[in-house]
Amino acid sequence: MSIKLPQKLMLLGSGELGKEFAIAAQRLGNYVIAVDRYANAPAMQVADAYEVISMLSADDLEAIVTKHQPNIIIPEIEAIRTEKLIEFEQRGITVIPTAAATNYTMNRDRIRELAHQKLGIRTAKYGYATTLEELIAVSDEIGFSNVVKPVMSSSGKGQSVVQEKSEVEKAWNYAIANSRGDSQKVIVEEFISFEIEITLLTIKQWNAPTIFCSPIGHRQERGDYQESWQPALISEDKILKAREIAIKVTDALGGAGIFGVEFFITKDEVIFSELSPRPHDTGMVTLISQNLNEFELHLRAILDLPIPHIEQLGSSASAVILASEKSDSIAFSGVADALSEKDVDIRLFGKPNAHPYRRMGVALAKGVNVQEAREKATRAASKITII
Repeated sequence: MSIKLPQKLMLLGSGELGKEFAIAAQRLGNYVIAVDRYANAPAMQVADAYEVISMLSADDLEAIVTKHQPNIIIPEIEAIRTEKLIEFEQRGITVIPTAAATNYTMNRDRIRELAHQKLGIRTAKYGYATTLEELIAVSDEIGFSNVVKPVMSSSGKGQSVVQEKSEVEKAWNYAIANSRGDSQKVIVEEFISFEIEITLLTIKQWNAPTIFCSPIGHRQERGDYQESWQPALISEDKILKAREIAIKVTDALGGAGIFGVEFFITKDEVIFSELSPRPHDTGMVTLISQNLNEFELHLRAILDLPIPHIEQLGSSASAVILASEKSDSIAFSGVADALSEKDVDIRLFGKPNAHPYRRMGVALAKGVNVQEAREKATRAASKITII
């Protein structure tokens, strides 16, 4: 596969990850169309063109693809009418990583079944429910504590840890309220007592071997990432095991691009958790930690450009900047104070409105070790106030 530049790239989903990808794409002269369900989304602010549609509408997708005639379609979120992507691919448009892979990974149930049932990979015990009554029964079967999530959601939204039976109804309501698309289905997983959660950024290439970034550790609250750091301090044998599993799953999915493959690392095991076929929110640490960040790596893999070397630049961390209230008028204070410390950087995403716990930016930092980098990033994030 030899791709000439520039290419016309259509981004389905235009949040902060899409914004960084659009910037990387334009640095190589490509034309970017940013698509999302609301106006002035972050990637739209830097794209060559944009469209506001419902990506669950086959007719809307057809209209914008007919209008713009993209060479490559790059999904960035889960809530997309994926059957339409299969149709576009059949017409000769490249879908990243593939239309079939996108269809698989848009729902947690499909990717979990691929890993566990078809590939024989160790996962948490799991079950599904489409009603509260089913959730109560499945929760009893799996046992407490467990974790309840929508099968389709964005950035971990709708996820909760359920300690006992009395909390099941609350978990059901929260999962359904935060489900993306038209799904009314949740997944219940056994709670894994892990030492660390990691993301292994896995770069699948068209005509070269699969390669990896150094593992990224991360901490979550409410199912959403709060901080990440690289490198994650785990043993070499566990890194090799995670790579083996990542290759097995991504080979089954096919195509090209970056995959965020998540694992629970316990004292004795490496347990597959989830997979995103695109840049990962925890991977924003690579904006400061690597010579090529995850967005540049995704672009190179998509465009069949060489990746001769990924260099990890030392202990680095990211910490999120969260909104605390609902607002349609956003301003930030404390940015100068946050940037006053050595080896600290800030990204403000430019989202047009805020609501409690919405991710509005990220602080990035380097340190002499991971602990110092995490402390610096968290300190910088805490200095920024959203007005």
